[in-house]
Amino acid sequence: MIAYMRNVRRHQKSDEGASAVEYGLLVAAIAAVIVVVVFALGGLVKDKFSKTCGNIQSSGVTSAATGKCAP
Repeated sequence: MIAYMRNVRRHQKSDEGASAVEYGLLVAAIAAVIVVVVFALGGLVKDKFSKTCGNIQSSGVTSAATGKCAP
């Protein structure tokens, strides 16, 4: 009986597995937020660059390497 109680106490003190799972969930949540932000702002950034490129083309300024703005 005493050996059983010691064994139970030994398992109660080790909670390393739970903390590893919690860290894994945190990392997954942070990665999901980053993906959502990138997809949400990606279209906005693309539109801004397209407008800037269009303005540059209409003003007659071109790239020295290609002679045009990249699509």
